[in-house]
Amino acid sequence: MDHLACLTPADLQANPAPDLSAFRWRLLAQGDSWFSFTAAQMNAHANLLEELVFRDKALAVNCAGQSNALSHMVDLESAPEFVRLLSADDAPVWDGILLSVGGNDLVKAAQTPAHLPDGEPVALHLRLLRRQTEWGPPSAGVARYFSEPGWATYADYLSANLRHLLSLRDQGRSAGKPVFMHSYAVPMPRPAGAEDASGPWLYPALKAYAIPAADWAAVSRLMVYHLAQLLKRLAADQQLYPGLHVFDSTAVPLALAAPGSSGNSGDWFNEIHLNHSGCFKIARAWSEHIEGVLNGNTGGKKKA
Repeated sequence: MDHLACLTPADLQANPAPDLSAFRWRLLAQGDSWFSFTAAQMNAHANLLEELVFRDKALAVNCAGQSNALSHMVDLESAPEFVRLLSADDAPVWDGILLSVGGNDLVKAAQTPAHLPDGEPVALHLRLLRRQTEWGPPSAGVARYFSEPGWATYADYLSANLRHLLSLRDQGRSAGKPVFMHSYAVPMPRPAGAEDASGPWLYPALKAYAIPAADWAAVSRLMVYHLAQLLKRLAADQQLYPGLHVFDSTAVPLALAAPGSSGNSGDWFNEIHLNHSGCFKIARAWSEHIEGVLNGNTGGKKKA
């Protein structure tokens, strides 16, 4: 098994240019902080791409590599290298596209406050959590805290952005090639921010909404499972989302971080980022999924 080799878009402009034909699988990658190769990210925690392994030599040109990680799906519009390498007439032909997107959007939606700075309430369809006066009955479990109207807004946003991304793929030379996404593992809301002073992310949001601490883990699970089910549902609709393949990271057993911990714990470096052991576990399983699809797309035959 060989680790995925990673290049940046700038590496493609080197003289001499790298020989992409030396690899059986040539992939284009874009994503959030789970993919980012910025120095700050690499010094802080692990990278999922680093842990991908394949039976045959595989290469990824990672557009999240030396730039800021995506904070929103719509940031694809401000990722010119990725858009060019995905859709330009002179771009390489990719065997597949690797995506790590949607997680930052989910966190941002969960962080939406109940009120604006001027005290004006934020409409329920624009946030994922409910104020105490809006909680459902205890019989609903942790779903009583969750805004289904807000989830519908988020789901519509993510779905539309993915359709747009697939249309960009089909404008270029890699039309119809598989797009591989992962869902996200379930984080433990806790006071564990990043070394750059960002975060924690879910912990202050759940506190602000006065959700009981005993329910934090279950609320986190509810939101992440909603995202996983949404992505799998989109991938099942091959008419609207042709070539989309989703790996369910929630099915990979991970060691949860200890509640209340403020640093590296279990398979987590901080509240929402995996450490090396966490990345290893998810990447090994995702690698098998990716390679299985790639081999299926070529009938299991070596490319000439």
